[in-house]
Amino acid sequence: MKLSIVIVNYNVKHFIEQCLHSVYSALKGIDAEVFVVDNNSVDGSVALIKEKFSQVILIENKVNTGFSKANNQAIRVSKGQYVLLLNPDTVVQEDTFTKTLAFMDAHPDAGGLGVKMVDGKGNFLPESKRGLPTPEVAFYKIFGLSKFFPKSKRFGRYHLTYLDKNKTHSIDVLSGAFMMLRAETLAKCGLLDEEYFMYGEDIDLSYRIILSGYKNYYFADTTIIHYKGESTKKSSVNYVLVFYKAMAIFARKHFSQNRAKLFSVLIHFAIYLRAGASIGWRMVKQMALPTLDFALIFGSLFAVKEFYEKQVKFVGGEGTYAEYLVKWAFLAYSIIWVLSIFLNGGYDKPVKLRKIVQGVVTGMAVILIGYSLLPEAYRFSRAIILLGSASTLLSLLLVRLTFHALKLKGFILNEDLRKRIAIVADKEEYERVVSVLKETSVKPAFIGFVSINEGQNDNQLGNINQLNEIIEVHQIQEIIFCSKNISSQQIINYMLKLVSVEVDFKIAPPESISIIGSNSIDTAGDDLYVIDFNSVSKPHNKRKKRILDISTSIVLLVLLPLVILAQKKPLHFIANLFLVLVGVKTWVGYEANADKRLPSIKNSVLCSHQHIKINDKEYSNKLNLAYAKDYKTENDLKIILKNFRLLGN
Repeated sequence: MKLSIVIVNYNVKHFIEQCLHSVYSALKGIDAEVFVVDNNSVDGSVALIKEKFSQVILIENKVNTGFSKANNQAIRVSKGQYVLLLNPDTVVQEDTFTKTLAFMDAHPDAGGLGVKMVDGKGNFLPESKRGLPTPEVAFYKIFGLSKFFPKSKRFGRYHLTYLDKNKTHSIDVLSGAFMMLRAETLAKCGLLDEEYFMYGEDIDLSYRIILSGYKNYYFADTTIIHYKGESTKKSSVNYVLVFYKAMAIFARKHFSQNRAKLFSVLIHFAIYLRAGASIGWRMVKQMALPTLDFALIFGSLFAVKEFYEKQVKFVGGEGTYAEYLVKWAFLAYSIIWVLSIFLNGGYDKPVKLRKIVQGVVTGMAVILIGYSLLPEAYRFSRAIILLGSASTLLSLLLVRLTFHALKLKGFILNEDLRKRIAIVADKEEYERVVSVLKETSVKPAFIGFVSINEGQNDNQLGNINQLNEIIEVHQIQEIIFCSKNISSQQIINYMLKLVSVEVDFKIAPPESISIIGSNSIDTAGDDLYVIDFNSVSKPHNKRKKRILDISTSIVLLVLLPLVILAQKKPLHFIANLFLVLVGVKTWVGYEANADKRLPSIKNSVLCSHQHIKINDKEYSNKLNLAYAKDYKTENDLKIILKNFRLLGN
């Protein structure tokens, strides 16, 4: 057998479907076998593979064994002269395997081979070719010298940026996304090191290939798409920790004691630097606008107070409100208004002025109700609350209008965020993809048909050879290629031709309910169109869930003398009340140790299937997934009522 392909899958159902379509198109005329090792996915990947790709040799793990161990499972039973480790979030060209196999046959010194990779927008991925991460190279990378001097042979060694990306080169490190290996080389240097759970195993194996007397090659005569980041968001703190831990393992294994210590110092510095920067930047982005609003509200309230004291209440300056009373009242009012704006969606992007108005009005109502319940000694002016509401609304609207005038992202009012889409296909496939789009959350402003055949009629914008002109004339923002009609090679070629054009790309696999694309590792999840579900991660559902938590906690606190008698663990119940109220916990969520790929929910008092006794972990994961995909607040309320005595868990 010539080739064994090994793909490790973990909860990327729609991507592996597209990947396998491209793989089998590229295997025509090649004696090959395809393994998929599934690491206990809960997204229906296994069922899809069994239904659509029965020829795949499927290995179903009952736990997530990690990337190295899963690959080794398949490699040990593979029969090919060559073994290809391939990521599920890739698309290969029809000639990729024939060209790479021919190169390996012609170069017996080649132990491993990688190819030119582009992302979902057609941009070259620098990790297609890498140097060995020695302490010196790591230093240049961490401190940005490799970025500032990419053509330098000294500073550009991390991604070998001084080498022409369009020419084939001998390199140090291959990418695990596409790693073609000679079976005899693996027999000599060993399989992937299972000490690496994820990341670093490709660097380790690449280095051992070189130590065994072989070369690694970067092959530039074929190109694949690597969507990147579908299994892990590389801007996350978790990624930083896992990646640099892998680098520490590599240093311990392959460097001298002194160099390993130096590398370890660099790694830990990088961990703290990157993790701190990631956390800090995220907090700044999330808190910048609420902090600005708080300052504006607090300041405007004092301005209103000054005006009201001098012009209305204490004309002539003979009196003033108690300073301590004003200070604490204004602090409370400002917090209430910011929270109210948040709960009404005022901080969602793109900004909607009506949500700001709703937030201010709701906050005013809460403040007035609270004011009426206070003892007389703590009340000082209902008029200031009303005038403060007006000044708050005016100042916040002015800020949003200023941001709109400056054209800041997310603040452009009445912006039509609906995309103008062109679908490249034959007529039948075009109509199928349009019907899929209608069932998703995407509501395009325009959908146009681009024929794969030459000639034109009234129902189409033009043909595939006129894409440049079609994009310009019709202001197209996104191109969807239908892979049933167009080869992967054509799709990639068009992406490379249009890489300088401001347009996004997606691919619609045949007979699939998904349309796939990813322009960046940070927005990868937003670039997958599937049938829309009411996910718990949607902003309005997060708010509904938080409002339910707060309101339920307040009701239970008011009724505490009565409800505490019904609790199995009264003290834990009281603790949970306050933890839910301040946002540390939520009343209903997943069971403990739920799959980390599910949308994030705070630790919960009750799980979504609390009343069902389940010993099967896979079935439990499916119930968690069902809860996350189709969230309803009424379901939370039913679970709380049904398990009322267990609120002290």
